[in-house]
Amino acid sequence: MTTLQGITVLEVGGFLAAPWATMHLADLGARVIKVEMAGQGDSVRQTAPIVNGESAAFATINRNKESVVLDLKSPDGMSAFLELVRNTDVLVENLRPGAMSKLGLGYSDLAPRAPSLIYASASGWGQDGPDAGLPGLDIMAQARSGLMSLTGSMGGPAVKVGVPVCDLVCALYVALAVTAALHERQRSGLGQFIDVSLLESAVSLAVWEAPRYFVNGEVGAPLGTAHQSLAPYQAFGTSDGKVTLGAVTTKTWSALCEVLGLPELERDPRFVDGGTRFRHRAELAEVLEGATRAFSTSELLDKLIRAQVPCARIADIEQALTDPHLAEREFFWDSSHPTIGTVRQTRSPMRFSRTPTVAGQAGPLLGQHTQQVLAEFGAGEA
Repeated sequence: MTTLQGITVLEVGGFLAAPWATMHLADLGARVIKVEMAGQGDSVRQTAPIVNGESAAFATINRNKESVVLDLKSPDGMSAFLELVRNTDVLVENLRPGAMSKLGLGYSDLAPRAPSLIYASASGWGQDGPDAGLPGLDIMAQARSGLMSLTGSMGGPAVKVGVPVCDLVCALYVALAVTAALHERQRSGLGQFIDVSLLESAVSLAVWEAPRYFVNGEVGAPLGTAHQSLAPYQAFGTSDGKVTLGAVTTKTWSALCEVLGLPELERDPRFVDGGTRFRHRAELAEVLEGATRAFSTSELLDKLIRAQVPCARIADIEQALTDPHLAEREFFWDSSHPTIGTVRQTRSPMRFSRTPTVAGQAGPLLGQHTQQVLAEFGAGEA
């Protein structure tokens, strides 16, 4: 038994926002039917790395899904799709606003046929407003939201976050909204339309910067690894690398001073409490790094861990994907794919005591389930 067992989701779209949202719904046990166009299907199918002609990235982002090929511009394809909708709980799409309506498949078109349908649309800028029709990709949302202006070295140029964070957080909001709408539907019996944009998803992440600006007009800037409101909370150099640490409570601050052999800092008027440490954070960082560089990374981490000061080394992706702690928690699992073979996956980070998430199959071949699904839903030929 899974949390979303019995829920059927149709996905129309590609790249990331809709597919990653429905991946999480599939992880939670929903049946996800991915509707693709004949030919190339989702453009991620052509994204490296390619193994035996198939994209490993696609096989990951689209795990636990079924692929159905339909031509939504043809009468047969439209008829089949409408039959799928009739038997569906949720539709998730991330085409440009208005594209589904042009096909006669917008929410206002489908709601009369399926009043319990939950219809979620992900887009760059939202479904209305002066810029709704503009193309919007992750990097544009990172730029316009201000996230890039906050990322990078202090005094340096704006930098894109290393992962497509706007796509990903938009997808998470879509998945959250869908589960909330499913819960509400139990009371009302009605579906509804959900509008989530990359831009608003990104701006919502300004959890420290927005209050500062709204209160006193302060405009945030890149701080490297430092925190916007707390100190010490950043990366510090060692003799052979860097360590991140956060000593922002009285207890951890005292423990840090002891580890570094700097008990006098606790009495220094510049650093006596969290507020003064933050106001003098540049001076504090200089003093602390003078001490941390006397240790190797491993030595310093060992001492900080024993003193219960929050800390971590800065890992590269290989180290993260082979982390023994994550391995012990079985965060990585191997899925099977008919062409690629074994596809290593990261497990859903959501852990339930009674209803585990799904660790099933890698993403499907293009159209792998077309005939099976259409026959099951009585949707005829596409």
